[in-house]
Amino acid sequence: MGDTKPSHPSSSSYSSPTWFSNLCSSALRTKTLISSETTNVRTPSGGEGLERRLGLLDLVLIGIGASIGAGIFVVTGTVARDAGPGVTISFILAGAACVLNALCYAEMASRLPAVVGGAYLYAYTAFNELTAFLVFAQLMLDYHIGAASIARSLASYLVSIFEIFPFFRDNVPSWIGHGGKEFLGGAVSINILAPILLALLTVILCRGVGESSVLNSLMTITKVVIVLFVIAVGAFKVDMSNWSPFAPNGFKAIVTGATVVFFAYVGFDAVANSAEEAKRPQRDLPVGILGSLLICAILYIAVCLVITGMVPYQLLGEDAPLAEAFTSKGLKYVSILISIGAVAGLTTTLLVGLYVQSRLYLGLGRDGLLPSIFAKVHSTRHTPIQSQVWVGIVAGVLAGIFNVRVLSHILSVGSLTGYSVVSACVITLRWKDKGGSRISRRCVTDRQEGIICLAVVACCGFASGLCYNFSFPLFVSLVAGLIAIVAAFLLHFRHEARSRDMKIIMKLKEAVYEEVPSGFSCPGVPLVPAICIFFNMFLFAQLHHEAWWRFVVLSILSVGVYAFYGQYHADPTTSNHISVYHRPPGNEA
Repeated sequence: MGDTKPSHPSSSSYSSPTWFSNLCSSALRTKTLISSETTNVRTPSGGEGLERRLGLLDLVLIGIGASIGAGIFVVTGTVARDAGPGVTISFILAGAACVLNALCYAEMASRLPAVVGGAYLYAYTAFNELTAFLVFAQLMLDYHIGAASIARSLASYLVSIFEIFPFFRDNVPSWIGHGGKEFLGGAVSINILAPILLALLTVILCRGVGESSVLNSLMTITKVVIVLFVIAVGAFKVDMSNWSPFAPNGFKAIVTGATVVFFAYVGFDAVANSAEEAKRPQRDLPVGILGSLLICAILYIAVCLVITGMVPYQLLGEDAPLAEAFTSKGLKYVSILISIGAVAGLTTTLLVGLYVQSRLYLGLGRDGLLPSIFAKVHSTRHTPIQSQVWVGIVAGVLAGIFNVRVLSHILSVGSLTGYSVVSACVITLRWKDKGGSRISRRCVTDRQEGIICLAVVACCGFASGLCYNFSFPLFVSLVAGLIAIVAAFLLHFRHEARSRDMKIIMKLKEAVYEEVPSGFSCPGVPLVPAICIFFNMFLFAQLHHEAWWRFVVLSILSVGVYAFYGQYHADPTTSNHISVYHRPPGNEA
């Protein structure tokens, strides 16, 4: 379980059977959990740790800043062209699914120590070292490509605003901001402004979390005010006849739209990764996660109702539907405000994305899974400058040289993988609370039984998604769904049996704690996490087949990196500041 640090490779390590056995042993290491009732929480201090400067409002604004961007200014209209006014239902369905995922994130953020790591840390604690490294790799590729893509979009919006002035109109070459100058058949696309913007934001993030939080707060408040103004003005231009028919292409188009807009809500992962810089993490992180998600959902739904009520869904533009809708109504000044709001939205999304990436690198650097340079925190700025600069360089190269739009269809794999693992972590940590290592009559541990059930739920979700994606007969999808339901209820009954056993044991030992530690508890465990896993895998099946190949290839490469570097340098016992956890309120103490 990682009580001793593994030795470094020798010349014969790679060719002997011992190497493979050591790999398997290292891969199964986990971070030791020590109950907070018996241990004082210790977090990094001085030059080792980050500075706790983020209050509840800052965390909520980080979540909103990470979510409200291209989703509200572009995706709403794009999906409406297929789903019609029913795009509102698409956002409601996606928001409901994200709320379930956010409930799981909220419990993990409340229970686990207030340090960096997010989904990576949760997987390291609940499962094992290799699973955590795979989660990191999948998430990181999403973040790197996403940051480059957003930087290019931001550069394009900025050039569009400059071109309002006659001096710049038609005088800005494409290689500066609009798309890019393409070479080699479009594989290489030079863009100068995007890397410059990334460099500026990287400098701000390196200066300190206070400075970057102020910028994020100002930009987020600006775009929210603009969105509220747009909703208020557009409400007076709504023609209710445009809402009929509400679902012109049927319910399937609405469900497909939900799979697209699901990723417009993903800001709560950024809040979870802010744990080490939150002033009151155990209380504020769950509120920040759920609060930012609900605010985003309300704004999305209101914008959908306004935009589909102002203009018939068939006439909505694809690049800037919100701005074009107001222009068609003679409200040109509102279109300019929308462009400003889009710039603010993309800026905060990019800022928070770069921030999250550096904190993930910091977590792996501390644990030894990456070189120690990523673990360094500036003694006065209290920021991981080396990690932040590295993240800025990678995103800058991608944004400045490559056509990242070509890679956009392999995105979202990391997010869906991370969300599914976090949902599973909620269940497995509850098992640890209840003594999940006992042997059942079938010579299989309770933990193994549970993991098999979780795997069945995930596979059924993916199979059901494939059936939907490729229009297989309905009964095939129903069979997959039925098997998933059976597996979920098996999880539920096993969970309840452990709860009853643990209550009896604790009563016999007269070891009931007088005071239950504060925190957030996900309701409906294990059914709610199981639903999350099923729906996430359903969405995974909707992705392009190249995204599936990306998942497989990156997983193989990650195992290789871990096998030849990570297993020899990682040591879960060195980061003893992340070994303390809290039990969820109302759970068996």
